[in-house]
Amino acid sequence: MSLGRGLDSLIPKKTITPTAPAPDKPDETLSGERILQLPPEKIKVNPHQPRKEFGHASLEELINSIKEHGIFQPLIVTRLGQDYELIAGERRLRAAKVLELTTVPAIVREASESEKLELAIIENVQRKNLNPIEEAAAYQRLMDEFSLTQEEVAQKVGKSRAAVANTLRLLILPEEVQLAIMKDDISEGHAKILAGIDSPEEQEKFFKKIIKEKLNVRETEKVVQESRPRKKREGIGPSLAASAETQAQEEKLRRKLGTKVKIEKKGSGGKVIIEYYSEEELKELIERL
Repeated sequence: MSLGRGLDSLIPKKTITPTAPAPDKPDETLSGERILQLPPEKIKVNPHQPRKEFGHASLEELINSIKEHGIFQPLIVTRLGQDYELIAGERRLRAAKVLELTTVPAIVREASESEKLELAIIENVQRKNLNPIEEAAAYQRLMDEFSLTQEEVAQKVGKSRAAVANTLRLLILPEEVQLAIMKDDISEGHAKILAGIDSPEEQEKFFKKIIKEKLNVRETEKVVQESRPRKKREGIGPSLAASAETQAQEEKLRRKLGTKVKIEKKGSGGKVIIEYYSEEELKELIERL
């Protein structure tokens, strides 16, 4: 199995749904090549799941979508005795249980404990299911538990090394600031500006100012720059604030659409690039739009 290809390495090009609604017993002719219909109660949650927060609003949107259109993207599971353990698709599983569905589509694959951890992290990052702190913690976990470099992590999740490095810097922020990021009290753009401040005391000071005065990303960058001695401000242009603002806008769109979004600005215009990973996901995106 090629973990570097992420979720794509788990999903076969052609899948066939068996006529039996819920095959509980192992069937070697189906294993790894077809989509099975499994009872949700037979699927155990992945203990390696890097995502800790599941927003109520976004889960409600998914529940409503599944209620109307069904589950487009199959879950990925591995066998666990007579049951199954989830590798990818916890939000879909949660929604299915809320809707009391009798079965959910799932692909059964063999995976070691380390592969399950890596695949769970990569799937969440590629599908933009993590908040910035969870994403940073996921990168750190990949580095710690698999001895990967930042460059190797970047290759696995399809991002630049600089993007991975900038996200990892969020872990140096004070706990209060990290909690605010997870709760969406401040944006990832705010957080990256705060991470560029050397002193934890200064980070907390500006964090409180952002909250109290409800500063946007550009205003935050301006306040931080003006507080620095003149020498430190030399060579710092407006691009950092613009970049942070664009990242915040991309973050808002990807949370709304549930997939990777890139904004490329050119003058007063530009374009928005929305990524998808399967025909089913494209159909779901079209329905949302």
